[in-house]
Amino acid sequence: MLRPVQNIFNSADYPDLLVGLEGLDDAAVWQLDENRALVVTTDFFTPVVDEPYDYGAIAAANSLSDIYAMGAQPFLALNIAALPPDLPAEISSEILRGGAEKTKEAGVVIAGGHTVQDKEPKYGLVALGFVEKDKMLTKSGLHPGNALVLTKPLGFGCTTTALKQGKADEADVREVVDWMTHLNQTASLLAVEFGLSAATDVTGFSLLGHGYEMAEASSVALYIDYTQIPFVSNARKYAEMFTFPGGASDNRAHFGSHVIFDTSISEAEQMLLFDPQTSGGLLLGVPREKLDTFKARAKELDQPAWVIGEVRKGKGIRVSKS
Repeated sequence: MLRPVQNIFNSADYPDLLVGLEGLDDAAVWQLDENRALVVTTDFFTPVVDEPYDYGAIAAANSLSDIYAMGAQPFLALNIAALPPDLPAEISSEILRGGAEKTKEAGVVIAGGHTVQDKEPKYGLVALGFVEKDKMLTKSGLHPGNALVLTKPLGFGCTTTALKQGKADEADVREVVDWMTHLNQTASLLAVEFGLSAATDVTGFSLLGHGYEMAEASSVALYIDYTQIPFVSNARKYAEMFTFPGGASDNRAHFGSHVIFDTSISEAEQMLLFDPQTSGGLLLGVPREKLDTFKARAKELDQPAWVIGEVRKGKGIRVSKS
C-alpha cells in the first residue's frame, strides 16, 4: 500500500530527512542544523472509552507519545477531528477540551487544526517536537546485553473491548484510563538523561509487535520473562473472557511466526502480549551497567520502570516463564 509513496520519494534525494518511510521508527525526523532536528508525527482513532473528555485526553497523550519515543520534546500540535454532524455539540466540545488540556499539561500549544464530518468520531493530533541529534532514540539502537524496560503495564485493549461489550467493571476502566492519559514525558526525559539509544512506544502493534520491530531494526533477539511483565489489575480476567480487539488476532497473525513461547504459557496469556495498546508505555533498551542507577532515578521521579527481559544476539523473540 505504501509502495507508491516510497517509489516517488527516494530518501537519497532528501539528505536532511534523517528518519522517513524506509525505517520503522515512530515519527519522521528532519535535520534543522548541525545539532537539532524536528520530529513530526500524526495519530488519530475512534473512541476507546465512553467519556468524551477521557477520549480526547487519551488521543492527545497517544499522539504525543511518538514524539517522546524519539527522545524529543513536543512544542506544537494541530487538531485532527472527524465528527458526526448529529453529535451533540457538548460531546464534541468535551473531546476537544480533553485533548487541549492534556496537550497543555505537556507544555504544548494547539495552534489550529482541521475538522471534517464523518459517521463515527475520530480525533487526534499532528505533533511536532525538537530533539538534539546525538540524543535521538530509535528502534535500531538496541545492543546485546541491554535490559528491556517497560514504563506502563499491559492490558488496555482487552479491558476497553470488555467495556464496549458491557463486561468491564467501572474500577477497571478507570485504572486503564488513568494509565492511557498518563504522558510518556518523564519516561522520555529519563531515557535521554541516561543517554539511551533505543526506544519505541507500545501501541497498536502490541508489546510483541513493536518489540519485534526493534529487534529486527537492531539485528538482535529479545528474551522476555513473562513473570516480570506488568499488567493492569484485571487484564488476566478479561483475557480469559477473550475480550480482545480484532487487532490482537491481526498482530498474532503478522508477528506470531517470529515469537517462541514456552509451552507453559496459555493462549490467553500469549494474546495479552499481542493485545493492542492505546497510549501505552515506552519500551527501552538500558545498558546493564546503567540499570541500577536508572531504576533508582526512575523511583525518584515516580516513573514506573519494569525490567521485563534482555537483548541477546540472534533473531526474533523468546518468551519464557522463569
